[in-house]
Amino acid sequence: MERDNLMHGARAALNQDPDKRAWAEAFLKEKARAENAAMADDEFETYWKYHKPEIMHAGAAEALAAYRAQAKA
Repeated sequence: MERDNLMHGARAALNQDPDKRAWAEAFLKEKARAENAAMADDEFETYWKYHKPEIMHAGAAEALAAYRAQAKA
């Protein structure tokens, strides 16, 4: 339950700030690309297009934490 609250809070924060959302999207896209390194570029772009909502939802808390860590550095 705590994980869900954290995820939804992070999603709300990303939805309120377009700059944070763009950074988080790029962060999660790079992470997904590294996880799917065997895919060709066009294949990955198709994958990203259809899986982006799920990935953004599931990775919101991680991306927001990475954003904050990067901002502190």
